[in-house]
Amino acid sequence: MIKMSKKGKKVAIICCYHIKNYGSVLQAYATQVLINGYGLENECIHYEKKKNVKLLINSFKRCFNSTLLKTKLKVIKKKFYGQIINKDLGNKFNMRNEIFEQFIKRNFKLSKKFVGYDELSKGIKDYDIVVLGSDQVWHPMNLGSNYYTLNFVPKDIPKIAYAPSFGVSKIPNYQKKKTINYLNRIDYLSVREQQGKEIIKELIGKDVPVVLDPTLMLSNEQWDKIAKKDKIVKEKYIFCYFLGNNSDQRDFAKKLSEKTGYKIVTLPHMDEIIKTDFEFGDYKLYNIGPSEFINLIKNAEYVCTDSFHGTAFSIMNHKLFFSFGRYANNSKQSTNSRIQSLLNSLKISNRLCNANDSIEDCIERKIDYSQVDESLEELRKYSRNYLTNAIENSVKK
Repeated sequence: MIKMSKKGKKVAIICCYHIKNYGSVLQAYATQVLINGYGLENECIHYEKKKNVKLLINSFKRCFNSTLLKTKLKVIKKKFYGQIINKDLGNKFNMRNEIFEQFIKRNFKLSKKFVGYDELSKGIKDYDIVVLGSDQVWHPMNLGSNYYTLNFVPKDIPKIAYAPSFGVSKIPNYQKKKTINYLNRIDYLSVREQQGKEIIKELIGKDVPVVLDPTLMLSNEQWDKIAKKDKIVKEKYIFCYFLGNNSDQRDFAKKLSEKTGYKIVTLPHMDEIIKTDFEFGDYKLYNIGPSEFINLIKNAEYVCTDSFHGTAFSIMNHKLFFSFGRYANNSKQSTNSRIQSLLNSLKISNRLCNANDSIEDCIERKIDYSQVDESLEELRKYSRNYLTNAIENSVKK
């Protein structure tokens, strides 16, 4: 990485490091590592909404967003279940969350806390460049918070979007105008998947680059620095990282286990309480943070996942893996496009499976990782060129 340290230049990173999700935290970590590589002082912005009447009104309005409402209800149900119905499970959730918090304390450089939008708008003026990190920050359900839009950043501060995802294939009609407005304010635009590129082309007429998710920009050696060293599960196993509630995908993993004789390792109830996960898996692990997550993928014989980052880390670690769509492709919640885009770009689209596919046929599907590594390195160079150009031009301003 080219270093271009310039005294006095300070970068604000806008990312979702605080979300207790392995992909969210690890992509945020990778974003900060990438910016560190340019020798620029930087901080991930620590922002907290201010609890007041305005927030209450905005929260009420967002209840009419069906996708957001379903997501919130899942969170509430999970919290209620852990606090009231099954306190032992609730304690396991708390343990998992604490491991995340410790990882964040060890590995992130955070700004001072900005409470409320007004304080954030004033505080951001102390920075010279703003970089918006990856993940589903542009998902339609995030629009109401007006944070990942960067609308609080003054016009004269350069704004760089590195590999954000809309998480969906279409923007709702009633959100298009606001989406157009915030996209036009960002100086350097990129996206993480092809459908994001098509959305921006449709809305503002710009051709923007599709770049790699930050996690894929780091080498295995860089990830090894933060990964747990010793094997967590000593015997051979299939690592199942499912976020969606699809029993047929879990049945696929069971058939794979029967075929291979390998045990199933799971991380249950990450996003919501899923009844089948109480019985699914030979090892149900809760004391797992981001460092342990990397370890579990690295040491697995097979990986079954409906997660983008589960797929990404499987690829980097040369795993035999099977990826699945979390939702029906015509679902308003569908986030399948980002997995499809990644697999297509690396010419391994056959890793996207249907749960009803024959286990024997799936096992026979080979992965030429020498070819995958070549494609991945080409995409890294392309992505690095975009980011370097954006930062160089921003530093000069």
